[in-house]
Amino acid sequence: MLDRTLAEWGGQEDLWLFGYASLIWRPEFDYAERRAAHVLGWHRALKMWSRVNRGTPENPGLVFGLLPGGSCRGVVFRITRADVPATLARLWLREMPNAVYDPRWLPCRTAQGPVRTLAFTLARTSPNHTGVLPDDEYRRIFAQARGRYGTTLDYAQATLDELRRHGIEDRALARLLRLVAH
Repeated sequence: MLDRTLAEWGGQEDLWLFGYASLIWRPEFDYAERRAAHVLGWHRALKMWSRVNRGTPENPGLVFGLLPGGSCRGVVFRITRADVPATLARLWLREMPNAVYDPRWLPCRTAQGPVRTLAFTLARTSPNHTGVLPDDEYRRIFAQARGRYGTTLDYAQATLDELRRHGIEDRALARLLRLVAH
């Protein structure tokens, strides 16, 4: 998939990457520019099983996926053309350990104009898509799931905190995190 994504990019210009969760607060790559961004037709959802980064095969956690429908506010990062191959190779190790995302090129709005951005999306038909989870299951996952990068709860809270720092309100995520207090 990395080779296909690099081929689709084409190598003629800088690459824009859409961050909607941990990429916003922990990009772990160099970028030339960062902008507030808005993608239409997709929304952020804590509905992807994580058996490595935020959980284990025995006790899966959750991570965000970009699912069809709605809209999503986040951040786009401009990666210089020369840095793209090495940056995407490192990013693939982090985001695609089990090839669960569908990398996709999406149109994205920014205050400075539209950009074509690479985004990590999730198909509802994916075996990693959770479907609808009851609140009690979210509570259990928040209380128990831990993977190589820490807990699902810490990941979700860090995402909400960083979204708010950027002036982005995610009511669905805020509601899920309120479950922890109840």
